Amino acid sequence: MDAFELSDLVARRAASGRPYLEFLSVPDLSVGLYVLAPGEPDLQQPHTEDEVYLVLSGRGRITVGDEVGDVGPGSVVFVGATVPH
Repeated sequence: MDAFELSDLVARRAASGRPYLEFLSVPDLSVGLYVLAPGEPDLQQPHTEDEVYLVLSGRGRITVGDEVGDVGPGSVVFVGATVPH
């Protein structure tokens, strides 16, 4: 079984010095932790895979395609493959 503790993932991500930590990768799925500082834009480009974002803390706005929405702790956002966001 693969099980992860958020506090461990946060520490690993911080120690890496990078905003993104991929902590699970199998043929049909990858899962990672992506941390942005307050006011920092997400500069990622559209991906070739579907994505799901789960907001753990903080508040922000997300643009997916032509839609814009507010997000906060507990928000879950689906982004289809190749959709600008």
